[in-house]
Amino acid sequence: MHKVIVLDDLAQEGLDLLAAAEGIQYEVRTGLKGEELRDALKEFDGAICRSGVKLLPDILEGNTRLKAIVRAGVGTDNIDKPAATRAGIVVMNTPAGNTLSTAEQAITLMLGLSRNLAPAYQSLCEGRWDRKKYMGTQVAGKTLGVVGLGRIGLAVVTRALALEMKVVGFDPFMSKGRAQELGIDLVEAVDDMLPEIDYLTVHTPLTKETRNLIDLPQLEKMKPGVRLINCARGGIYNEGALVEGLKSGKIAGVALDVFEEEPCTDSPLFGMPGVVCTPHLGASTEEAQTNVAVEAVGLLTDFLTNGTIRHAVNVAPIDPKTLESLRGYLDVAYRLGIFMAGLHSGAKSCRLVYHGKITDFDTKVLTAAFSAGLLQHALAAEVNLVNAELMLKERGIELSTESRSNMGAFRSSMTAEITTDQATHEATGTVFGQSMPRLVELDGYRMEAYLDGCLLVFTHEDVPGIIGGVGTIIGKHEINIGQMAVGRAGDQPGGDAVGILNLDTEPSAEALEDVQQLPAISSVRVIQLPKAGDLPSWLQS
Repeated sequence: MHKVIVLDDLAQEGLDLLAAAEGIQYEVRTGLKGEELRDALKEFDGAICRSGVKLLPDILEGNTRLKAIVRAGVGTDNIDKPAATRAGIVVMNTPAGNTLSTAEQAITLMLGLSRNLAPAYQSLCEGRWDRKKYMGTQVAGKTLGVVGLGRIGLAVVTRALALEMKVVGFDPFMSKGRAQELGIDLVEAVDDMLPEIDYLTVHTPLTKETRNLIDLPQLEKMKPGVRLINCARGGIYNEGALVEGLKSGKIAGVALDVFEEEPCTDSPLFGMPGVVCTPHLGASTEEAQTNVAVEAVGLLTDFLTNGTIRHAVNVAPIDPKTLESLRGYLDVAYRLGIFMAGLHSGAKSCRLVYHGKITDFDTKVLTAAFSAGLLQHALAAEVNLVNAELMLKERGIELSTESRSNMGAFRSSMTAEITTDQATHEATGTVFGQSMPRLVELDGYRMEAYLDGCLLVFTHEDVPGIIGGVGTIIGKHEINIGQMAVGRAGDQPGGDAVGILNLDTEPSAEALEDVQQLPAISSVRVIQLPKAGDLPSWLQS
């Protein structure tokens, strides 16, 4: 008999399923903290939680009984996944349960802004009848910008198209063909959509790349009277910039369901004309809570009764012996994915070619590791070996693999080929020793570059003085160079070449501009990879 603990309030439909499940006993114990929580978890085989309980390392450490934790919701920030992994605990979430509710919240806020619903109702409560004051605007015929075309973003697109809106979208992992099928005018950069949109909604994770995605410089590019909606994560819009935009009249409306600091009960936006805010209600519908409860119970009972793992965020779908044998190449595959995503956006297809001894293993896990790296910074949902390939397919990105037993220049290696609308690019990686990932070829340029930390990648003419010139600029900006690699396509000088510097700190925009100004430099790009030895939670022991 498996024992399950429910740590937060769960919809009755979920509890009913637990009660009906064969071989399962459950208890509801909410509000647990500290030692009481730690001791309680040692009595159970599985746990279901929402966001109320905090499962931190001191709570999970030393637990030898608990096998799985399921979060009834998407975010798993309240669960320490590395600690769970170290304890052998599978962590799963329910990514689809609140999709429609969150999409409806975004549409609701957009319509509420357009028709001044909140202030109009308030005027009635205050005894006023101000029809002229609250003249609205219809959304039909307007252009909606959607940043992030995952489950929720696409659900918003479907509803916007039904409202007869034009939709412009951005997602670096959505192919143009797939976007066209969905009725989306896909752009290559967020800034490209800003001058033409009447409304903007974002559905991305909060990352280094998306923090302050919309700031004062972006507002300058927008139409006067634009309206902005955020039901994703606080911090994607710079709230200070929104205040300034409202004051200047550049922005006609702002609707936020999320805030950089939550709970948020005091903001300069509150009370400003044209603002509608709600306290993170995106998933707060009876249907969403029922859906995530039912899905969570299904995930946990399936795992406990037959070992099925779905929507895991921290576990590799391979046995420990195989994991240890492939660990170095899994790390290479993962880093190669992050590298290619940073170098080339807008992938339409990916092709992976495996060479040498690694073809003796099931390379599907290597393909999953590459896919996880490729999508690592693009999605709100956690990407790992279990879900990465599915997420690629959902974005219309074709994925193919090929295995060749011949070793070539290395005992084992893998080549990743990415095709975009503009060109096809490829990179080859291998492992030096047991655990040193290396990039050994990039678009035909042979080299030996470290796949870790902050990389400055630049293409240039193969002429004297380039490396010295770049190094001088980097030094002038007080940035230390840890490693350097250069490569040329053939054996003769004078053609094109590529250089990669491993930097101790990320270069500023001014430093990159100075490098770009060197006469023989063609392109410059910064790519952030994990530090040497840093592994994703699903690859740790």
